[in-house]
Amino acid sequence: MRDSPQRGPESDRRFTRLRPGAASEAPGYWVVPANGLCLSTFLILRAPSRPTDVLLGRLDPAAPWYHLGGLDPSRVATIGAKWLLPASQWLFFEGPQESAARIAREQLESPLPPVTGPTVVSESTPRPSAESRDPHWDVHFLFEGLWPSATPPKARAWRELRFVDVAHLPRLEIGRGHGDILDLVGLSPQG
Repeated sequence: MRDSPQRGPESDRRFTRLRPGAASEAPGYWVVPANGLCLSTFLILRAPSRPTDVLLGRLDPAAPWYHLGGLDPSRVATIGAKWLLPASQWLFFEGPQESAARIAREQLESPLPPVTGPTVVSESTPRPSAESRDPHWDVHFLFEGLWPSATPPKARAWRELRFVDVAHLPRLEIGRGHGDILDLVGLSPQG
């Protein structure tokens, strides 16, 4: 490796130090991947007496999901009646704990119960329709805990919230890749 007077040691690595504009304009910085980067929080809340039952919900399409979780009407329509975890991408400059508390407050209309975590998982997914060589990059922050009662919360943003035995739930009935999130915590749906 030889040193470059303007950029420091040459390397084929790109560290996650992001800034708008071309990398050559700011040595040591890179732009956000062309296919995007998402920071998201997921709440995996189990029934107190049934550890394989997880709080899942079916969206109310009339609820303000763009405000609650960044879901535009076309995404809400695509999700339809599939099950989802309480989750959201972060708001700008929000941290993982703040995001978890916001999701509980806004989506479940409850305070965040005691949780552990976050467990942080990074995944990159190529998008065949995209022209960039970089895949889409997701960084997931997973919080796990027990809901404080055997009764699931009632919240206006959902048509239904209930504890679902994930081991007996077909993966195709879960939306937005949330089945993959359940896999990450050892709660794999069917199929």
